Amino acid sequence: MAKILVIDDQRSIRGTLKDILEMEGHTVELAEDGLQGVEKFGAEKFDLVLTDVKMPNMDGIEVLGKVREVNAECPVIVISGHGNIDTAVECIKKGAYDFIEKPLDLNRLLVTIKNAIEKGDLVVETKALKKRVRQGGQMIGDSAPMMKVKQMIEKVAATDARVMILGQNGTGKELVARALHEQSKRVGRPFIEVNCAAIPSELIESELFGHEKGAFTSAVKQRIGKFEQADGGTLFLDEIGDMSLSAQAKVLRALQENTITRVGGDKDIKVDVRVIAATNKNLSEEIKAGNFREDLYHRLTVIIINVPSLNERVDDIPQLADYFLDVVAQELNVQRKGISGEAIEELKKINWTGNIREFRNVIERLTILSSGDITAGDVRDYARPIGG
Repeated sequence: MAKILVIDDQRSIRGTLKDILEMEGHTVELAEDGLQGVEKFGAEKFDLVLTDVKMPNMDGIEVLGKVREVNAECPVIVISGHGNIDTAVECIKKGAYDFIEKPLDLNRLLVTIKNAIEKGDLVVETKALKKRVRQGGQMIGDSAPMMKVKQMIEKVAATDARVMILGQNGTGKELVARALHEQSKRVGRPFIEVNCAAIPSELIESELFGHEKGAFTSAVKQRIGKFEQADGGTLFLDEIGDMSLSAQAKVLRALQENTITRVGGDKDIKVDVRVIAATNKNLSEEIKAGNFREDLYHRLTVIIINVPSLNERVDDIPQLADYFLDVVAQELNVQRKGISGEAIEELKKINWTGNIREFRNVIERLTILSSGDITAGDVRDYARPIGG
């Protein structure tokens, strides 16, 4: 339930709203004028504000402005016995969630409060999600191998050149692809990712190119594929070494002609897509084995970026540890752990077969299991895999 601040200069209104809202399970604080309300809002955290318009010392429109200065995400519902269209429009323009006239329709008020709280929660969750996405998308490290990757991204991003990203699992190939997109002229357009290894071979063509209604048994409606979704932006084909040969042929045509055809369709559809691919496989060996088309390989490898393994960039471990200790503490909602220099040296000795993905999991494990700041003993006890 929510914590609600009610601001009204009429004691009877304040009392009535408090009783009703507390019956609904909310926690309610009261303020008898705008000044007192703004002071309380600045001192405590509220999920919603109900404010009258006509009040001594500071009116509701001023309260609305002050509340939004402190916390723009907190919804404000304005109530008034002197309402008119101009006042309502002014309140909404200044960020009020809604404007309700007195005498209050309690059913409408309760529904409005419920919707406002749900919207506020959604805004907060969305911001937190975006923050986690941004945190997960940082390329951490200043070692020589990482600086080489960053310099390559800087040179290539502004072009539309196709890029093949090579590297072991868990090295951060997707981060490189996203960095290429975010530093390109396509940054405002979609970044669409396809994990070719996760999609059954019989469905990959429909996933990439879409299908028409009735194209096959389960095609009950038209589907827009990833190429069309990425139009104007970037299409990231992760684990492309696992793509079927028939899909490879269609991808080759799309790259050659900038057109695609939906499964079951006969219409050519123009697309403007920058394709970035990635794989952990040796494509030269796959070509020799007949599993990958050589002509597609040459189309995709205008630029090749090799992402180093963590074992090749152990000098980045102090920065990575510092970064992931922050991230894990925020995600687990616990106090951030410190880490000793000796513990860092122990982390450097580990053979990181799972690369950054494994490293991040180890930092989370150490955060949970260490009784205090992380020591070398903690790393020896908890970080190494069994038999490692």
